[in-house]
Amino acid sequence: MIGSPLDYVALFTFLISWIGYTRFSKHKAKTANCIARVMHQQRIHWMTQVIAKEIRVGEASLLANLERNIAFFASTTLLILAGVLTLFSQVEKLEMVIGSIPFSVSPNHALVQVKLALLAGIFVLAFFQFTWSMRQYGFVNVMIGAAPLDKTGTDINMLGYARQMAVVQDQAAHSYNYGLRSYYFAMAALCWFLHPLAFIFANLFVVYTLYQREFNSRAVQAITLAQAHLEKDPAYRMNE
Repeated sequence: MIGSPLDYVALFTFLISWIGYTRFSKHKAKTANCIARVMHQQRIHWMTQVIAKEIRVGEASLLANLERNIAFFASTTLLILAGVLTLFSQVEKLEMVIGSIPFSVSPNHALVQVKLALLAGIFVLAFFQFTWSMRQYGFVNVMIGAAPLDKTGTDINMLGYARQMAVVQDQAAHSYNYGLRSYYFAMAALCWFLHPLAFIFANLFVVYTLYQREFNSRAVQAITLAQAHLEKDPAYRMNE
């Protein structure tokens, strides 16, 4: 058996934490204010404003800025992945480094390779998420370019088109979020090299941090209040 029973418990905790939190946050977002929910409302309002504009240079600039941020993470992920794969040829040196760290467990050659494989898998998943997010933002650019002009903001078909643009943009943002979440759990996976207990506590800390930032942060509160003020605007209510 590769590793101790505690290693298997730690790995199981990792999988449950990541998969469980992803499902929990997706379900809770339907009934509670969170970053995903309030930002979706903001995107709907943004896209309804887009169809009323003849010149959409500002929107193109904003989307290009979002794509640049994602491209940075995508390229960085490839560099990290290359570094992790390089470590497979330096396992003995890595074991020496781990063994020199106080309170760390004695490294197991096969288990170290499993830990490296886990990190590699996480960053491969992150790369897929970031590149898919970039593609979806590209789709939004095309949809904005194809969007007809509706200065009145009363055409039902155009409002439906705007909502679908917001949906595509929302999916792009979700992919970006999933990619960032992979980085969070990769930080937890690093603790496994030290001790399986450290890995377990790191997973729980990541879940707590994600929950606080996505559901209880001041940013969520501020955007929620901003949305409440926005909904008092007669023009906004007319577009609903």
